Amino acid sequence: MEEKVFNPADFKSDQPVRWCAGCGDHAILNVLHKAMAELGVAPHMTAVISGIGCSSRLPYYMNTYGFHTIHGRAAAVATGVKLANPALTVWQISGDGDGLAIGGNHFIHAIRRNIDINIILFNNKIYGLTKGQYSPTSDRGFVSKSSPYGTTEDPFIPAELVFGARGTFFGRSIDVELKTSQEVMVAAARHKGASVVEILQNCMIFNNGIHNHVTDREFRADRTIHLRHGEKMIFGKENQFGIVQDGFLLKAVEIGKDGYTIDDVLVHDAHCQSNFLHQQLAMMDGNALPLAVGVIRDVDSITYNDGVDAQVAEVRARKGYDSLRDMILAGETWEIK
Repeated sequence: MEEKVFNPADFKSDQPVRWCAGCGDHAILNVLHKAMAELGVAPHMTAVISGIGCSSRLPYYMNTYGFHTIHGRAAAVATGVKLANPALTVWQISGDGDGLAIGGNHFIHAIRRNIDINIILFNNKIYGLTKGQYSPTSDRGFVSKSSPYGTTEDPFIPAELVFGARGTFFGRSIDVELKTSQEVMVAAARHKGASVVEILQNCMIFNNGIHNHVTDREFRADRTIHLRHGEKMIFGKENQFGIVQDGFLLKAVEIGKDGYTIDDVLVHDAHCQSNFLHQQLAMMDGNALPLAVGVIRDVDSITYNDGVDAQVAEVRARKGYDSLRDMILAGETWEIK
C-alpha cells in the first residue's frame, strides 16, 4: 500500500482563527501544521491537548482530535490520553501561565515520568487572555496590571525546570523563526519520551516587544545561536563568534582574536547523557552569551509507557494471571453471607 503524503492543509480545521492581528500564535500554528505534515502522522492518529489561555485556543484550529481542558491541567489530560491510547501522537499546548503556574506541578511530573508527549510552551511572559497580569516567567521588576510597582519575584526559567525534572528533550525557538520552529517541533515529535519546546512568543497587546533584545532583525544573528548536533557552536552575522569552554563555564569569543581559533569552539552534542553542558547552553539569555535556539538536549531514556508495559508483562509471566479477575482472586478472599 502506498504511504499517504500529507500537506499542512490536511491538519487545518475550518474554524476562523481568533487571535489578535500580529500575535505570535499565528506563526506557531502555521509551523505546527507544516511540522505535522512533515512527520506524516495521520490527523486521526494525532491529538492536541490544551489548558486555558490565548495559546490554548489552538486545538480548535486543528483537524485532529483535540481537547480544550481546564486551567493548568493540559499535562494531566495529555498524560491520560497517551496512556489510554499509546498509538496516538499527543501534543500539549500551554502558555507560560497555564503551564508553569497552576499547571507547574503537572508540567514537572510529566517530564520526570518521561511521558511520551510533545509539550509546546508559548512564552510571552504575560497573562494575555486575562488582560495583562505578570506571569511566572515575567522578570523581576516587571510592571503589569497586577504588579503596578514592579514584581518582587524572580521568574521561572522553563529550561531550568526541565533539567531539574531530568528532562530528556529540550528545544527552543522564536515565533518569527519559522524554519527553526519547524525543525525543533519535528525533532520533538520524533523523540521518544517527554519533549519540551519553548517558543518565545510576542503578545502585541499586553507585552509587545518583550523579546526584542534577541528577536530584532538588526542584531538577532549576534544575540542568538542556532545549535545543531555535531556542528560547531558558531554565531554572528559573519559567523565570526563561537562558544568556548572557560573553566566550568562558557564564554563567547571572536574567532581569530585573542588567540582563539575555530578549533577552540565547542561542538554541540545534543545526545550526551550528562545534562551539565546542556543546562548551561539553555540558560544563555542573549546578554553576555547568545540565546540558544534549536535542539539543545535529545537523549534516550525509557518512557513511562514502556516501563509500565514491561512491569505488567513481567508480573503476568511470573504470577500466571490471564485476567484481572484472576489477579484479584489470587489473594486472600472471603465470602459475606
